[in-house]
Amino acid sequence: MSTDRVIVGYNPDGTLIYADDPAALGLRTEGAEFGEGQFEAVYFDYDSPQLNPSEQGKISAVVAYLQQNPGRVVIVEGHCDERGSNEYNLALGERRALAVRAAMIAAGVDGNAVQTRSYGEERPVAFGHDEGSWRLNRRA
Repeated sequence: MSTDRVIVGYNPDGTLIYADDPAALGLRTEGAEFGEGQFEAVYFDYDSPQLNPSEQGKISAVVAYLQQNPGRVVIVEGHCDERGSNEYNLALGERRALAVRAAMIAAGVDGNAVQTRSYGEERPVAFGHDEGSWRLNRRA
């Protein structure tokens, strides 16, 4: 086991899931139509709600899905790493979710098709206390 790998969770049998495992990447659509699972996470810089240009393709995929599936609704969930107070991180998570929503609306999606919520630091996908883990938790 490499010490460089970031643990993001545990399988039901107790084995570790690492960030670079195929099961931990991209969409989770097991047993669901595309859109009823999860789209790829949009990642953010530390303490920032600003969208990175490198993440635009992920937003474009959701926009395309919503344009091809009128009547569908997505929920954008904002998340943060563990640094900062709970209140601050809830507000930052909301600003991240709203930034993704604004980008979707700017691309032509009906605002009623995009809801937002924030979990702040309460739902991490990586459990380490290092930059590799924090980077994975700064997402929407």
